[in-house]
Amino acid sequence: MPLTVLIRGAGDIASGIALRLYHAGMRVAMTEIAKPTTIRRTVAFSEAVISGRQTVEDVTAQYAENHEEALSLMEQGIIPVLVDPEGLIRKALSPDAEVDAILAKRNLGTRIDDAPVVVGVGPGFTAGADCHAVVETMRGHTLGRVFYTGSALPNTNIPGLIGGFAGERVIRAPADGIFHGIRQIGDMVGESETVGYVGEIPVKTTIAGMLRGLLADGISVTKGMKSGDVDPRGKKEYCYLVSDKALAVAGGVLEAILCLSERF
Repeated sequence: MPLTVLIRGAGDIASGIALRLYHAGMRVAMTEIAKPTTIRRTVAFSEAVISGRQTVEDVTAQYAENHEEALSLMEQGIIPVLVDPEGLIRKALSPDAEVDAILAKRNLGTRIDDAPVVVGVGPGFTAGADCHAVVETMRGHTLGRVFYTGSALPNTNIPGLIGGFAGERVIRAPADGIFHGIRQIGDMVGESETVGYVGEIPVKTTIAGMLRGLLADGISVTKGMKSGDVDPRGKKEYCYLVSDKALAVAGGVLEAILCLSERF
C-alpha cells in the first residue's frame, strides 16, 4: 500500500515536493488558502484553486470542493488541492506523513502528533518539538539537508543568487492595496519596466530578464511584499520547470519520510 502524504501549502516549493513524492509512488493531497500568494504560478499546484486544474511538468492537480472529492481524485491518480488552511482533511485522510511547506518562516499550527511522520520545511520548526524532521530551504551548502534534531537556518529575507543577482531579482509591492498585473509570466522585461499596479502605483522591475513569476490579479498586498520574480538568465523554459531549489528540498523531504517511516 503506497504511503499517503498531506502537504500543507501548494506553492512552487510545495509543488516540487509533491512532484517528487508522486513520482516515488506516494499518494499526495495538498491544502491552500482561498487566495494563494504564489509568485511562480506556472509551476505551482496552488493555481488549481484559481483555474480548477493545473499541470506541472507531467503531474496534474485539481481543485477539490470537499474531503470526499479529494479522496476520489487521489484514487484517479490526480493530486487534490483543497482550500483548507487548517488542514482539516487530516482527519478524513489519516495520512502516513504530513509536510508543512507553507514557507511562512514560522509554524502556523503544525504539530508533531498530526501524523506518524511530520516534516517541517524551512525555518520556524524544531525537529523533536513540533515535527520529526526539518528540511533546509536556504540556498547554499546545506540546501535540502534533513535535520532530525534542531532547526533550519533562520530566514535572512535575501534570495539566493541566480545569474549573479540576488535581491535584485525580486519585484516588491510599492504600497498596500490590490495587485493587478499587465505582463505575463514568460515575458522578457527590461530594467525599471512596469509589470503591474497596486491601485494606480506602478510595480516595477529592478533588473532585466525573463519574468519568471508574478502574483495573480486581485491579490491583496502590503508594501514590500514579494510580487514577482525576474530571471536574468532569460530562458523561457525555466518558467515551466520545477526549480533546482524545489527539487533539492523535495529530495530532503522524500529522504525524511522514507527514513522515519521505517522507525514508526
